[in-house]
Amino acid sequence: MIAVQLSGGLGNQMFEYALYLKLKSLGKAVKIDDFTCYGAGQRRQMLDVFGVSYERLSMEEYVALTDSNLRLSHRIRRRLTGRRDLSYREKSVNFDPQVLTREPALLLGCFQSEKYFSDIADRVREAFRFRNFVPDARTLDWERQIQNSLSVGVHIRRGDYLDPKYSALYQGICDDAYYERAIAYLKKSLTGARFFFFSNDPEWVKAHYRGADYTVVEGNGEDAGYADLYLMRSCRHQIIANSSFSWWAAWLNDDPHKKVIAPGRWLNVAGPVREPCVDIYTKEMIRL
Repeated sequence: MIAVQLSGGLGNQMFEYALYLKLKSLGKAVKIDDFTCYGAGQRRQMLDVFGVSYERLSMEEYVALTDSNLRLSHRIRRRLTGRRDLSYREKSVNFDPQVLTREPALLLGCFQSEKYFSDIADRVREAFRFRNFVPDARTLDWERQIQNSLSVGVHIRRGDYLDPKYSALYQGICDDAYYERAIAYLKKSLTGARFFFFSNDPEWVKAHYRGADYTVVEGNGEDAGYADLYLMRSCRHQIIANSSFSWWAAWLNDDPHKKVIAPGRWLNVAGPVREPCVDIYTKEMIRL
């Protein structure tokens, strides 16, 4: 048996669920661990907006996969022979082919590459329809504005990305210069484009991006982030952040003529890796 562990926010969970679908397509017996990283919290329910279903890993199965039974006999055996933990964490930030072959295993990681599921892309798109989302009047108004214009969805992620403990990983990537380059690039090729900004810090965006062709989409807090994803993927073109959330907005945009601008690098990774996170990019992304 194989289990895929859910972790992180909505964008991360979507990558993890896409891997689940891929493994199912290979005929494997696979379940989802939707409790280890969340306990009694609500974040594990983010996928509910799509109305997806999956086989849930039980606590007993989790204990078996991780060899974490607390009975005395098991503790003694582990002390004598070592732990037989079948957990497998992806080996890099890029595509790890072992993820698709490990069995039995509890798969841990982000799996942030289309390479894991490109051959079942239609199945993934079908899964991520917003079946359980009924847009309210405000969202419908935003949607009309987006659909009736040459819309560009711009995602600016602040909030947790400004936390000092993440600065070494994210700092200097999606800065003001990046967004200036991206907007200038699209203004040259899309005459009359209207830019719709989505952010977890809308007040900051309003203070820094002003113009007749700039609109800050407000009203959806982070607990209702799926509403922003719904609207972002409705835009004709995208300027994405180094965020799985806006990655999915661009990927779910089914316009064959879409332009997707992405940061030239995804993460700051120390060490010998010359180009980290290369597999996060899809073929249509323009890296600036």
